[in-house]
Amino acid sequence: MPEQSPSTKRDVWITGIGLVSSLGEGPQAHWQALAAGTAPVTDAERFAPYVVHPLVKVNYDSQIPKKGDQRQMEPWQRIGTYAAGLALDSAGIAKNADILGETDMIVAAGGGERDFQVDAAILNDMLVSNDTGRLLNERLLSDLRPTLSLAQLSNLLAGNISIVHGVTGSSRTFMGEESAGVDATRIAFSRIAARQSEIALVGGAYNAEREDMLLLYALNDFCMKNGFRPIFGTDGAPGIPSGSMGAFLVLESPEHATARGAKPLAKLSGVWSERAQRNVDGSVAEKVTALLAKAGTTPGTAVFSGATGGRGATEAEAEALRASALPVRSIANRIGHGFEAQFAAGLALAALAVSEGTLFPALPGDTLENGNGAVSRVIVTAVGHWRGEGAGLVERVD
Repeated sequence: MPEQSPSTKRDVWITGIGLVSSLGEGPQAHWQALAAGTAPVTDAERFAPYVVHPLVKVNYDSQIPKKGDQRQMEPWQRIGTYAAGLALDSAGIAKNADILGETDMIVAAGGGERDFQVDAAILNDMLVSNDTGRLLNERLLSDLRPTLSLAQLSNLLAGNISIVHGVTGSSRTFMGEESAGVDATRIAFSRIAARQSEIALVGGAYNAEREDMLLLYALNDFCMKNGFRPIFGTDGAPGIPSGSMGAFLVLESPEHATARGAKPLAKLSGVWSERAQRNVDGSVAEKVTALLAKAGTTPGTAVFSGATGGRGATEAEAEALRASALPVRSIANRIGHGFEAQFAAGLALAALAVSEGTLFPALPGDTLENGNGAVSRVIVTAVGHWRGEGAGLVERVD
C-alpha cells in the first residue's frame, strides 16, 4: 500500500489490549510482572530437553462460555479466541453489536494442530513395515478423523472469534510465521491511517506446548535446549524458547474512539515489512538498521526486540541493535517466542511501557539489554527465525 500524504494520513490509536502468556493474563498482570523483574516462567522438563514458556492457567469459560464451542477448538484457537475477548473487553466494545458489526478483523495464524498420537503410531509402524507406501495410505484413510482437514484450516481462529464474540466486519487471515504477524498489523494500521477503516481487531495465537511443532523446529536445530538462557547471551544464539501466547490489539481512528468516549493506551505510528536475502552476509543487520532509521531514534526511544533466539538471525539483529546504542529489551526473554503472535505481543508490551513512561528492568545475564529510565517511543522488531523482517513504532499519547 503506498504511503499516504501527511494531509490524508491520520493517527492510529491502540485502544484495547488482550494478552495472555506465561507471565499472566491481561495488561496489568503483565506490567506488574515486568516491572517487578519477575524471572522468566519456563518449563524444561515436560518436553525435555526443549524449553517452553507454558501458558498461565486461564478460565476459558469467562470468554468462551459455551463448552461446545471450546470442544471444537484446538488449543491455539482457544488461546486466540480468549485473548481476542480480553482485547474487546479492554477497549470497552465487548457485546456492543453496533461497533463489533463494523470492526475489521485481521488474524495471523499457523496451520492446525496434528493428532500426535496417530502420527507417532504411523511412524512407528512404518519402521517395521515392508511396504511403507501401502501402510501409509491405509492408515491415513482409517486413522484420521474426517474433521481433521477442517480443523487444520488457518482461518478457523477468525471464524471462532466471529462466532463467540460477534466480530462481523471484514475478515482476513495471514499465514507465514513471524511475517504474518507483521503484515496483519501493517494492513490494519494502513487501512485506518488511510481512512478505509475505523476500527480493527488484529493479532494471533500460538500453542508452544505441542510435540509436533517442537519436533518440526528441533529437526532444524532451532529449539532452546537444556534450560533457559538469555536471548542475547554470551554464547551466541541460544535457540528458540517457544512460548504459548495469545495477543490481540484493538486499533482505532482517533475520531471513532473519541466519539464513543474511549481513551488511547498508546499510538501506533508505523509498521514496516521487509525481507532480506538471508544468503547474503550482512543483509539481516542491514535491514534491521534500515528499519530503525525509518522508525527514528530520537531521545526517549527504546527497542523491544522480537529476536527468536534462532541461530543466524539473532546474532545479526544483535549486531544492528548494538550499533544503534538504543536501550533494548527482549520479548522472548519474558514470554518466549510465539511466532505468528509475537509481533502483536511485542506491540502490546510496548504500549504498556510508553503508557507507563518507563522501561522495565533488564534481564541479568543478557549482554544486549541495557539502559533504564523514561521512554516515550518503542520500536518493536520482528526478525523471523528463517525469513522476514519487520518493525513497528509505538508512541505515547499525551
